[in-house]
Amino acid sequence: MLGAASDGDGDRNMITGSHFFVTPSDSVAVMAANAHLLPGYREGLRGVARSMPTSQALDRVARAMGIDCYETPTGWKFFGNLLDAGKITLCGEESFGTGSDHVREKDGLWAVLFWLNLIAVKRQSVADIVHEHWQKFGRDIYCRHDYEAVETPIANSIVEHLRNQLPTLPGQSFGEYVVKYADEFSYEDSIDGSISKNQGIRIGFENGSRIVFRLSGTGTVGATLRIYIERFEPDATRHDQDAQEALGELIILAEQLCEVKKRTGRTEPDVTT
Repeated sequence: MLGAASDGDGDRNMITGSHFFVTPSDSVAVMAANAHLLPGYREGLRGVARSMPTSQALDRVARAMGIDCYETPTGWKFFGNLLDAGKITLCGEESFGTGSDHVREKDGLWAVLFWLNLIAVKRQSVADIVHEHWQKFGRDIYCRHDYEAVETPIANSIVEHLRNQLPTLPGQSFGEYVVKYADEFSYEDSIDGSISKNQGIRIGFENGSRIVFRLSGTGTVGATLRIYIERFEPDATRHDQDAQEALGELIILAEQLCEVKKRTGRTEPDVTT
C-alpha cells in the first residue's frame, strides 16, 4: 500500500506506507539509491543535492555511489543553479520538496509516480523498501521542532546566544556526544559565485549526530525557530526506534544550548515532525 499527499499546486509530496511515514530526508535518499531501477535514470545520476537542514542520509548514498552531493541553503533557487549546470540529477529538502532534472522546480506528482514505479519494480511495501535501505546505509533518525511566532527580539537573542558559543564548543563532551564542529553555515554557489551567509547554526558530533538551528521568517508574526536533530544509527536492531525517544538526549541538549524554553517561557514546540 502507498499513501501519498501533496499541496494545492502539486509541488510538494508526502509518502506513507501502512502505518509507516517516510521522512522527506529518507525519501530522497531512497530515491537516489534506487533511481537506476527506473527507465528514466538507468544511466545513473550525475550528482545529488539537499538543503542544509535535511538529514545526512543522502550524503551516505552519494558516497557509496561515488557521486557529488551538494549541501545548499534552504531555497529552491540553489538547486535550480545546479540543475541548470547539469551538476545534479536529483535533489530534495526536508520540507517535503523533491525534484529532478526533468524540470527546474520541485515536483510532488513526479515524486509520487517515482515511488509507485519503485514499488512496482521491487515488489515490496513502502516500509520494506525503507528498511532495506536502512540495513544497507544505516538510519539517520531525524526530527524537527518548530517554535512559531517567537517575538523577533527574543528570536534574535537566541541566535546571538548560540553564535557566541561557537568558538568554544568544538572538543566539548556532552555525555556520549563530543562536538566535532560548530559553525554558522555559509554557502558559495559554484555556478554563479554568489555567497550566502548566516544560513543556520550547525553543531556536529564525532558520532555523526547533528543539531541545526535556523530562523524562518515565513510566519505572519515574529519568527519561527526551527531545530533539526539527527543521530546516525548503524545497528539494524535499533532502526525501529521512535524518533522522539531515540533523540531524547539530543533534544535536551539542544534546549540547553539555545535556551528557547527559558527565553520564551514555552514548555514545548508548537510543531514536532
